[in-house]
Amino acid sequence: MMNRTMKIVKSSEIRKSGTEALIKALGPIGMARYLEEYDNGGRGDYTKEKYEQPDYSIEEILASRKEM
Repeated sequence: MMNRTMKIVKSSEIRKSGTEALIKALGPIGMARYLEEYDNGGRGDYTKEKYEQPDYSIEEILASRKEM
């Protein structure tokens, strides 16, 4: 059995590493856009909107695909 140790990292180090990874992956503008989306929690009210969606039958869904 392998023994693994867990390195305890400060929150500030996690934020720094995360920011650096986002900049590397997305660029500075992409990082800012991602953080804006993340901080805003998305858009809309999913709980309310999910009940406002029309109930389509399988037949209606398949028929709409044929029309495409």
